[in-house]
Amino acid sequence: MTDDPKRKFASAANLPKIALAPNYKWYVVGMLWCCGFFNYADRQAIFSLFPLLEREMNLSPVQLGLLGSSFALVYGICAPIAGNIVDRIRRRAAVLWGLYAWSFICMATVVSRKFSHLLFFRAAEGLGETFYFPASMSMISDYHGKTTRSRAMGTHQTSVYLGTIAGGFFGGLIGQYYGWRSSFIVFGGLGIVLGFVLMRFLVEPLRGAADFEELGAQPHIPAEKRSTPVSEFLKVIWTTPTVLLLMGAFMLDNFVGMVLLSWMPKFLFDKFQLSLAMAGLTATIFIQLSSMVGSPLGGWLADVLRKRFAGGRITVQMIGLLGAAPFVVWCSQTLSVNLLVVALTLWGLFKGMYDANIFASVLDVIRPEARGTAVGFMNMIGWLVGAGTAPVFIGYVAQRSSLSFAISIAAIALVLASGLLLVAITLTVRHDVERLHAELEQETV
Repeated sequence: MTDDPKRKFASAANLPKIALAPNYKWYVVGMLWCCGFFNYADRQAIFSLFPLLEREMNLSPVQLGLLGSSFALVYGICAPIAGNIVDRIRRRAAVLWGLYAWSFICMATVVSRKFSHLLFFRAAEGLGETFYFPASMSMISDYHGKTTRSRAMGTHQTSVYLGTIAGGFFGGLIGQYYGWRSSFIVFGGLGIVLGFVLMRFLVEPLRGAADFEELGAQPHIPAEKRSTPVSEFLKVIWTTPTVLLLMGAFMLDNFVGMVLLSWMPKFLFDKFQLSLAMAGLTATIFIQLSSMVGSPLGGWLADVLRKRFAGGRITVQMIGLLGAAPFVVWCSQTLSVNLLVVALTLWGLFKGMYDANIFASVLDVIRPEARGTAVGFMNMIGWLVGAGTAPVFIGYVAQRSSLSFAISIAAIALVLASGLLLVAITLTVRHDVERLHAELEQETV
């Protein structure tokens, strides 16, 4: 096995005119971190602008909820198709063109004059963004193996938190002083600039590089297995119960996460009479900053536990879900801003521990050439069923009771999700990990 990082991670045809440093695998995480930042900043900005859109276009709570759901539904419907495409093309191209697409769509939102226009552009942005996570997670998994995968993905996950903060705060701040359209121009334009930088420095890895390296073999994927048709992948899911359980847990967690992203700014604006900018900032900064602590912590702990037993990553996820549940209720019921901050902070800490291992856990039991499809299916279930229903469901419940009550009952989903993970830890993951290891080892003989 070679120690040359160029031979280890990139084919000669894909190498740019630069030498890859020994730590290039961490530089990749940094570059994708910047892309993930704008992936979430662009989608979050609109939620801090709900009061302005509500007033200008006379929108109802259900219509505001539909703006969140339209993105999530398109994102989820297209995710498995996008993931399968990612497994057939260079992940680098999928990252770049996805970034360009959603950034241009974000900027084009400024032409909206009524609700149907906004609904169209939010849905179209979901189509652009759906390629990013299958491509980036597949790419990171080929640079990082069993010993660093959770840390790498947990570090990348912090881009989600800072992107959410930036979208929530600066979206509200720019909208407050310059109108809601200016927010979309700023975020979309910066994404396009980033694309030109990534085009120069991001390198495509060989599929399976990290996994085969751990087996002491040259990275290779047999020609007949360079991509997995969707029909074949469905059989893989059905015969790998750990994947089904992880998808179910992700669906339930994403439901709660979308409640936070879509309704918390308005909840704070109405209940505590905060300004648009402060409501957007408060709804994001405490939970996201504490998630930035929880995610690397969860990634480190998961890598340590994964060396000891197959369910190590999933165990950390279960702790995260169970720990977060009571603080969802606390956050929605408190009448004190100070206690609200405490609840948001602790919610975010446990949330980060779960988030760090969302994809690292499932990729432990999926072949390298099918990992884009796997992430796509994860996103389909999480966003189409989980996040796609949350904004409208919470809007419906809030319209008939209160937003505080609607947010409180979302905590039930986290308890149910932790139960699914417990089943995976105790009954399925060891067998699924050992089976994949045996398959890859046989191919190196």
